Amino acid sequence: VQLQAFGGGSVQAGSSLTLSCAASGRIGSTDMIGWFRQTPGTEREYVAAMTWSGNTRLHAPAVKGRFTIAKDNVKNTVYLRMDNLEPEDTAVYYCALQAGRLRYTQYAMYSSWGQGTQVTVSS
Repeated sequence: VQLQAFGGGSVQAGSSLTLSCAASGRIGSTDMIGWFRQTPGTEREYVAAMTWSGNTRLHAPAVKGRFTIAKDNVKNTVYLRMDNLEPEDTAVYYCALQAGRLRYTQYAMYSSWGQGTQVTVSS
């Protein structure tokens, strides 16, 4: 499985941004694809995740109501729509895939990772 994340940028607080994660390879319907973010000196933080089938979508409390994970089945692309961005959302964002959905909030459970894309939110 190969993942390619893109769509980051520099925006002002209150703005919106949509990240994309293009996936290729064999992915099962119950596999979990997630978004994580990381700032210097910290561990990767869970942001959102969904099953490849799309039946289950989950968001971390810190972003619930502002961020939305979704998938385009034709393009095999997963999106992270980020609204009302805050300076605290500044980070490198990664998409990742794990077979199954065990402990989906833990980055160590994910075996395939896309390259990061930088999101910078200024106040």
